[in-house]
Amino acid sequence: MSPLILALVAGAVIGLALGALGGGGSVLTVPALIYLLGFSPVSATTAGLIIVAVTSATALYAHARDGNVAWRTGALFAAAGIVPAVLAGAAAGHLPAAALTTAFAVVAALAAVRMLRPSGAEPPERIRPAGAAGAGAGLGAVTGFLGVGGGFLAVPALVGVLGLRMKQAVGTSLLVITVNSLAALTARAGTGGDLRWEVIAPFTGAAILGAWDGKRLASKITGPTLQRVFAFVLLGVAAFMLVDAIA
Repeated sequence: MSPLILALVAGAVIGLALGALGGGGSVLTVPALIYLLGFSPVSATTAGLIIVAVTSATALYAHARDGNVAWRTGALFAAAGIVPAVLAGAAAGHLPAAALTTAFAVVAALAAVRMLRPSGAEPPERIRPAGAAGAGAGLGAVTGFLGVGGGFLAVPALVGVLGLRMKQAVGTSLLVITVNSLAALTARAGTGGDLRWEVIAPFTGAAILGAWDGKRLASKITGPTLQRVFAFVLLGVAAFMLVDAIA
């Protein structure tokens, strides 16, 4: 199968996951770029940042139009992650491929475990600025280092630490992810290797279109069912990447 067709199919599937589940779908972007499209781990994480930034910015527009973005809260949360995102993005370009793959496998496994746990986080009685800053910094580091959006981390933090409603948390997380991705991309300028725009562009376009279909899919299948299926797929991908890294 040609790289163009693979990019379109992979982008559409990941877009569906993003649209249906909100956080977590972008975790499959980097494995798809490495194992289906032949990117190196460094190039894949850089390309992943580009795809995540564009897709998140597009989805952010739709959520903002519906009034589901807490702009001030999101800006403060994102600000805490900018420096970690820049530092992690710069460091990732100089790490061995096996180290990046192992780290990504661990984060993918954590994302899957998070999806399998019941959500139901209650808003805090008192917002903790130190906790918010720590969560924002951690998310920025993960985004910069591994090229993932980190919605599976951002949404629970925005609900549990900052007390946002779930719809607001999802919309606001897209603002945070967009800012962190752009900051990490700035740090990676010139270190991303062969980015192969002829693959990245159709992949991103298919992901954006797939995200809209994912929203419709979510209305037909129960959220917990979709989340469990995706979590088990993600666990399988994490195990495969870990074996590949240590083999």
